[in-house]
Formats: sequence, structure tokens, C-alpha cells
Amino acid sequence: MAIVSGVNIPDNKRVEVSLTHIYGIGPVQARDVLEKAGVVGNPRVKDMGESKLTMIREIIDSEKRVEGDLRREINMNIRRLIDIGSYRGLRHRRGLPVRGQRTKTNARAKRGRRMTVAGRRHTVAAK
Repeated sequence: MAIVSGVNIPDNKRVEVSLTHIYGIGPVQARDVLEKAGVVGNPRVKDMGESKLTMIREIIDSEKRVEGDLRREINMNIRRLIDIGSYRGLRHRRGLPVRGQRTKTNARAKRGRRMTVAGRRHTVAAK
């Protein structure tokens, strides 16, 4: 496996897809890096020469913010929102959706598994 930005990218996949295994690089960024590196077509990583891989590494290291640096920046942005007490920071702190989604239904991914609450169900009054 080739190592780019501290990540082992798969050898048996195409370069464009392999680069997306790096946190912060999606399909568009991967194409941009390959274009700047002068890679023609979309060869598999194992078929590429070491010089092209080195060029890709240099482009990613110099121009792109990936992996640890990107995670740190995102966490600092969230921490800043929480510290200044903004509405978005409050939503982050409570673990709720931040961008205006409804929470009465849905939002299960953000809120986690359903928790049963005692006395929640309405009972029909006996006549």
C-alpha cells in the first residue's frame, strides 16, 4: 500500500478512488490533485511510478488541508461556537441537529437510539 498524508491508500483501486480514503479529499479534490500532478487517465495505484506518487504527496501536503489538521480546525470552529454561546454552539453542546432540521420526528442519527420515557403514552379514560 502506498502512503499519502499518513494514510495507506489501497493499491488495487484507481488513483482517483484511492485518494478519497484520505479525510478531507473527495472526488473533486482527487481529480484536481491528479490534474496538477499530470497523471493521464486514471491508473491503479500499483501501476503508478514512484515519481508520480511523490508528486501527488507533495501537492496534497502543500495545497490541501487533510487528516489531523482538518479535524483540528473543524473541532476548533465548533469549540469557538460553543464558547461564544451562539445558537449553533448550543445545538452542538446538546447533541441536536445544528442546521434547522426538525427533531419531533427523525434526527435519530444525531440524537441516538430511542429512550423509553415512563408515563409518555396517553391512556384512554375508562368509562
